Amino acid sequence: MPKAIEWLDDKLRILDQSKLPWEQALANLANYQDVALAIKEMRIRGAPAIGVAAAYGIALGAQDIKTTDADNFRKQLNQVMQTLATTRPTAVNLFQAINRMRKIAAIGGNIPEIKEALIAKAKQIHQEEIEATKRLSQLGAELIQDGFAILTHCNAGSLATAGYGTALGVIKAAKEQGKQLNIIVTETRPLLQGARLTTWELKQEGIPVTLITDSMAGYFMHQKKIDCVIVGADRIAANGDVANKIGTYTLAVLAKENDIPFYVAAPTSTIDLSLSSGAEIPIEERDPDEVTHIQGIRIAPGEIDVANPAFDVTPHNYIAAIITERGIIREPYIERLREIAT
Repeated sequence: MPKAIEWLDDKLRILDQSKLPWEQALANLANYQDVALAIKEMRIRGAPAIGVAAAYGIALGAQDIKTTDADNFRKQLNQVMQTLATTRPTAVNLFQAINRMRKIAAIGGNIPEIKEALIAKAKQIHQEEIEATKRLSQLGAELIQDGFAILTHCNAGSLATAGYGTALGVIKAAKEQGKQLNIIVTETRPLLQGARLTTWELKQEGIPVTLITDSMAGYFMHQKKIDCVIVGADRIAANGDVANKIGTYTLAVLAKENDIPFYVAAPTSTIDLSLSSGAEIPIEERDPDEVTHIQGIRIAPGEIDVANPAFDVTPHNYIAAIITERGIIREPYIERLREIAT
């Protein structure tokens, strides 16, 4: 499978997720403006991948700054960071990556040295996500039994992480252990990341997959045809509340009602200890056209009111465990998240 994100010295190459599964189109992003637009348009998406892309975007922006004055350089670089920070408000990996790059820029040294240090830090952030998602996937696979039917929502594989995957990483690792699995994927309206991306990734891996509409999940749970639910996360608050793709909360409630374990898989870079609960997580509101149109074709009458929150928050009491690269944690999340994230 083509790499979701790849650094090519003077540009960033991405696999354009907006064109999948119809076309495996690689796009070269030559400057930070291109990276910011790709994140906004969800050609790059998924919390870990957004953070990696933003780090590379800052490195690209730094290379294009033409000044010999260090203060002026940092001023222009701060503008680059501010532009990238406005792209997606919910995924905390974005802001953590920006903060790490900002610290590098603040270190003394001449401008060429700072530029090289920024590239090195972006590569490090990328490598850390690769290693973290691989490790958490191996740990999470221990929760999966042979023959399990697993429900997953949205897309939390290599595309979303620029690494091994989170929810899909757990599934891939369980398959590598020789376990027979059947994966049930929600289509994930409004942009169909499940139908377009998750099914595509699973087919690449040779893992059996069944696609359902979002509203069918309760039926399959009630019919005892799902053994567990695994999703990714875009931000985890200090108390264990989780922001993820809209519809995740619905699945968690249904899973609780039907005594099905609901797991969240995410690297520690997705944990935000600065927020005491999910009520403080900013929820992105996206373009109404994503709801009224599918692939540019209108499916709803014109001139109607539309709500399009991209995420919802699942309270921690619905979550059986949070799978991270530093261990699988359960309640009390307040204590255990702080232990692994600090």
